[in-house]
Amino acid sequence: MSQQQSIQPQPVTPHANAVPANSTDTSIQPTRQATRRGLVLVAVLILIALIVAVAGILSRVHANSGLRQHTDSMAVPAVAVDVAEPGKPMQEVVLPGTIQAFNDAPIYARTNGYVKSWTHDTGSHVRKGELLAVIETPELDKQVDQARAQLVTAQANAHLSEETAKRYKGLTDTDAVSKESIDVALDTERAQRAAVSNAQENLNHLLELQSFERVYAPFAGTVTARNTDIGQLVDAGSSGGTGSATSLSGNAMEGRGTGPRELFHVSYLGVVRIYINVPEIDAPQARPGVVTDIDVAQYPGRVFHGKIVRTANAEDLSTRTMMAEVDIDNSRGELLPGAYAQVHLRLPMTHPALIIPVSSMLFRAEGLRVVTVDNHDRVHLQPITVGKDWGTRIEVLTGLQPGQRILDTPPDSIVDNEKVNVVSGPQLANGGGGLR
Repeated sequence: MSQQQSIQPQPVTPHANAVPANSTDTSIQPTRQATRRGLVLVAVLILIALIVAVAGILSRVHANSGLRQHTDSMAVPAVAVDVAEPGKPMQEVVLPGTIQAFNDAPIYARTNGYVKSWTHDTGSHVRKGELLAVIETPELDKQVDQARAQLVTAQANAHLSEETAKRYKGLTDTDAVSKESIDVALDTERAQRAAVSNAQENLNHLLELQSFERVYAPFAGTVTARNTDIGQLVDAGSSGGTGSATSLSGNAMEGRGTGPRELFHVSYLGVVRIYINVPEIDAPQARPGVVTDIDVAQYPGRVFHGKIVRTANAEDLSTRTMMAEVDIDNSRGELLPGAYAQVHLRLPMTHPALIIPVSSMLFRAEGLRVVTVDNHDRVHLQPITVGKDWGTRIEVLTGLQPGQRILDTPPDSIVDNEKVNVVSGPQLANGGGGLR
């Protein structure tokens, strides 16, 4: 206890430089504030540098992405498309033809002689059986006279042989003549009868030729050509008529020609006909009864009506067409034989076709193709079968569906399943990019 009391705390003597604990050093505070401001400024600068760097990197990434997208878009060909349109249920087929008379006959001389007279000229209307010309045949007339004389002689010889045979038959029982003489008499009688028949037939033949001295119209119609004149020599057959003449068109016919020449040409024009060659693809629909429209150059804007009356029911091997006859009423005589005409046939389509532009076709070694575009803008090379060609548009029979998209003017380098960029016409003109 005494030891504890003897120990006394010693007072601490403060150091001369010591600072009291409760005092504040005002000289250190500005330094700390300057340090903080410097750190903040550095942090701001670093942040700005980071922002600038990130912005530059992002800008470059965006530019690279845009360039990549632009490159990818330029690699996809920009194309214009068209749509396959359905054709009409009725089709019009225009075929050329030449108007011909319904009945048309060249009239030749059937006997030799000279033209004595003619009664009808070119353009005359004649009735059936009406006299056209008379031919004078002096040589034939002499032959007829000679044939008549030969007939009389044959008849006299036959009568004499008949009487002789009767007498010989009457002497058979008396044995005044031999049996051989009787047989000879009977055979002579039969021979003379045959001679009479021969002479009669010869006379009839010459009389028939003599009847051809008068030339008649075979049917009612119009004389479209007269190729003979009075006094001209004519021969039997198609070589008759060698003089000048005038046709219905007013052209002078060749005189003294060596080719076949008819005396007259007669045509029936109340009904005219046109023969047309129907393509094999339309042949099944071109049946008798189909109504047609006919255009002729003589009557611009006017349409004549006719109908198919018969067909050949067979195709020509050289042209692959079927001949059909179209008859037209011509009671007013407006249509002339030999005129060029266009026949319009309106035929039903058994399988309605699709119509596409000709420019959409692609010619490949394996055949005709069109480039179709699916819903994913990918192309497919589709084989087709074509029909009629109208110049800028063509008919497709098989290979396409109505409303299907097809490429208009596809490039030759295009391949199947290729990706395309479908654009409109103005966009393509402004540089849509691609193969074209």
